Parts: sequence; structure tokens; C-alpha cells
Amino acid sequence: MCPSELTETLMLRWIAALALCFTAYGCDSGPTSSPYHFDAPVTVFSAEKIYTGDPHNPVVGGVVVGLDGRILATLPLGFADDVTSSNGDVEFVRRPAAFFYPGFVDSHIHLAQIGFRELTLDLTGTPSVQALVERVARELDVLSPGQVLYGRGWIETGWPEERMPQAVDLDVVSPDNPVILERADGHAVVANSKALQIAGIGATTEDPVGGAIERDADGIPTGILIDAATNAVLQLVAAPSMEDLVSAYVIGAQEYVSRGWTAAYNVSVDPAHAPLLKRLALEGRMPLRLFNAFEATGFEIAAERQYETPTITNRAVKLYMDGALGSRGALLLAPYNDRPDMKGVSLMTPDALSQMMQQAAEMDIQLAIHAIGDLANRRVLDAFERGGYGAERRWRIEHTQILHPDDIQRLADLGLIASMQPSHAIGDLKFAPDRLGLQRLRGAYSWQSLVKAGAVLVGGSDAPVEVGSPLIEFYAAVARKDLQGGAGRGWHPEEALTREQALALFTSAAAFASFQEADLGTLEVGKLADITGFDRDLMTVPEAEILSAKAVLTVVNGKVVN
Repeated sequence: MCPSELTETLMLRWIAALALCFTAYGCDSGPTSSPYHFDAPVTVFSAEKIYTGDPHNPVVGGVVVGLDGRILATLPLGFADDVTSSNGDVEFVRRPAAFFYPGFVDSHIHLAQIGFRELTLDLTGTPSVQALVERVARELDVLSPGQVLYGRGWIETGWPEERMPQAVDLDVVSPDNPVILERADGHAVVANSKALQIAGIGATTEDPVGGAIERDADGIPTGILIDAATNAVLQLVAAPSMEDLVSAYVIGAQEYVSRGWTAAYNVSVDPAHAPLLKRLALEGRMPLRLFNAFEATGFEIAAERQYETPTITNRAVKLYMDGALGSRGALLLAPYNDRPDMKGVSLMTPDALSQMMQQAAEMDIQLAIHAIGDLANRRVLDAFERGGYGAERRWRIEHTQILHPDDIQRLADLGLIASMQPSHAIGDLKFAPDRLGLQRLRGAYSWQSLVKAGAVLVGGSDAPVEVGSPLIEFYAAVARKDLQGGAGRGWHPEEALTREQALALFTSAAAFASFQEADLGTLEVGKLADITGFDRDLMTVPEAEILSAKAVLTVVNGKVVN
């Protein structure tokens, strides 16, 4: 840029900033005023580079925020220290070696369960059936006979035994205590014989509607229970106390803001928890912005927008069409490749879904519908189309993992939102070829195909099913490789996203999918200042380095929460 062009550019920026001050915040009009002078207290956030998500002003050096948490100005690179105010009340939050982004939003979490992961037996990372049994034995050493042992987080992917655990494995170390261990996806449990006995599950017990009891060749339950079949044993686990529930929510929220998340779409929320979440937010103990999707019994709360706060939105309900792929509960058009006798589990009939959609439309409720298998997803598309609903509903399909290729363009044309979890792909694709066969992987985790079709995609983690790291999710979206940099057969690398697409997945698209695009999603004048800062430039560093980044700043409503 030549000197005359530079002078003209700086003059235009000065005029624009001065006009902004007059209209937005009442700048001093004296002849010695800086173009970044304000009459009221402000906070200035600055970094080496700030990605705004605004295509008209993509990179800036600073963001000026007023007392109401809204952005008053964005500053060119090198101008962040030039802000003044009439009373000298300017707070500078400087991270000179960091990189800022619009606040990262996890568009699918279970917040209470994230907290309970820290409060109960966490089996994440257990490497084998044998290690699982040894862990159970150690835990039982401090329990009284008859006491229930509950844990969650195991997943058999990569285990040397190449199978799920069974009751006979647990029985060796737990003859006197019911043991109930949930798979990481929350759609299956393994229970020992004591737990099965107390729950009344035996050879003559019929599969419940929406569930399955795994059995051996003689019809004897193996201890593996799928979806609705888990209810009988989970009822043996004591309900958490109010103190434990508060701890779980507070711990989960603190963990999340420490990782750089500013907001989350919190799904399957117990309606009874709505008053508690409001209280925690008003007491300053819920730093995370929440968009809650309640269990199906929460229609009234969502319709009447009860228990909302400036950082909590209650307008959605979560429904379930099927289970999970790993436990073979995902509802498929054709049988499982590795279990030809199974096609998954239907948790809601098409007629019931249509009725729920009609009720939601009449009550102006957003629906978030869990669908993983290609048949489950097709049933959602069919019901949506039959009902004549449009994109303005912003109804979401949670997971959208396996689509028949014919349904990719159809989903986009109907205007449903695909709420997907990148980390699911880099984990599931280790066993998905066995479950589905290579041919059906053409429509699995089809992020780029959906984008090209014109669909709205949002990204989440499904924590505590996955770790819940924005860096893992961003990496998985752009690399489509496992955490060691590897990829296997059927991974379809062409379905990876660009970095710009991945950033939108967790920022602007997430805001749109939560009806918050007027206030969130980009760092623009007038919007709320939700900011995520990392010590690496996610938009330029080599893929592997994304995983080494660290969160250095989390800002919600203009306030530093981490």
C-alpha cells in the first residue's frame, strides 16, 4: 500500500470510529479527541490477532466493550492501546501472544453429566475388559455388601478382547454388589448378575419397547442392555442429592469455560432442573451461556420460556429417534454388517414423531431430534416434509451421523439443521466399517457434502460421551484424522471442512441454530462480547499443532470468566 493509500485508509477508519462514538456511546467532541475516545467506562480486549467472523472486517487488533457487555468498536491492528475515556476508566485486557475468536459454542452437551463425570466412577480411557474388571474390584474394596457400584465412560473400541464386557466378567469380583456401568455413549450398560437379578431381568424377560437385552446362544442375558432396557437397572442407582446436582452443574460449567467454551446447547435437560439453573446463573455460579433443550416432558417450560436469564435460553425440547452406532442401537435401513440379525432400535414411531412436531409447531418450540442411523434420519425428514414445516423453525437433527446419500440434498432443501460432532467421526470410524460396511460410509459423517448442498451445520462434542474440548472438535473437523494423525479405510477425507467452515461451525452457525445470530456468533459492533482466546492461531498452524493449543481467555457478556 502506497503512503497516500495508507493515509486515506487511516482517515476513513478515524471518521468511521468517530461516527460510531457519537452514535453508540457519546464520544467527547473536543478538537483533541482520539478517534477511540469514550465518555463512559469501557474494556478493551486485545491480542496478536482477532478473527471476528465478519467477512467485511475479518481481522482486527482490539475489541472495545461497554458496561452492558456489547461491542462498541473494533480496532485495527496496532490501535488497541489508543482507547481513552473522559474519566480515564479504561480496562485493558491484553494477550499479546494470543489469538481471539468469537466465543466457541459446543452445540451438543449434557452439562450435568459432565460434572457427574468428576463426581462418580469415570471409566474413560479404560483399555480392556480385564482393566475394567480390575478397576471394579478396587472400587468394591471400599463398599459395603449390597451397595450399588455405578460408573460410566467405557467404550470397547480398540480393546484386545474385541468385545463388550459381560456380566460373567464382573461376577468374578462382584458377587454381593450390584454393578452397573454405562457405555460412554449413554445408550448401553453392562450389569453384573446381581444387578440383573434385583432388576428382574432373566431368560424369560421380554425386550422392552425401544430397547434390547443382549442374550447368549441359550437365551441367557449377557449383561449388556441397550437403550430402554437400561432403565430397569439404572433405577437401582440412587438419585443425586441437591448438593450433588449443584456441584455437578458448577463443576461442569467451570470445566467448560476453562477450555474456552463460552456457551453450550445443553440437551436432554430434566425440566425440574430449570429453576436451579436460573438460580445458579443469577448467583454468578453459572459462567457458561446455556441454550437448554429439555426432555420431552419440558414442553410447557420451552413454550412459555420459563426460568430464563440474560445467559440462559429455554425454548427447545429434545426427542430421540434411535440409539447409538457403537451399541448397535442406531436405526438402519438395512441390517448391521457385523450383526445381520439387527437393524437397531426405534425409540419413537413415525406417528408419534409427527404428533410431537405438530405440538411443537403450535407452541413455537424448537425441536432437537436425536437421529444417528440412516432410517432414523429419513423418518425425521419424512415427518418434517409431511407436516409442511419450513426452515424458519430451525429444527435440528442431533448427530445426523449416517445419511443415505439420497437424503443429503434433501435435508438441505428442507431446511433442517445438522447438529454434528466431529470427534464422533474420528472415534466411530474405527468401528463404523464393521458396523456398516464400506458402501454405507459414503453417507456417514458427511460434513462437506452437507455444506455443499447448502445445509446449516453446527458442531458440538456430546460430552461427556467425548472429552468436550473445542480444540479436539476443531481439529477433527479440519483434519478428519484420529488424535495420532491416522486415518483408516472408509474415512473419506474429502468430507473434512476448511478452517473457515470449522470456525463457523462453532460460532456463527451455532448462534443461528440457537436463534442468537443478532447478538452472538461474530465480533461486530452491537453484538455481545463472547470471546474465546487460544495461544495458537487455529487458522494457520499445522493441523497437529491445533491439539497442542491452550485456552488463554474466555469472555462471556464482556466479562472474563477464565
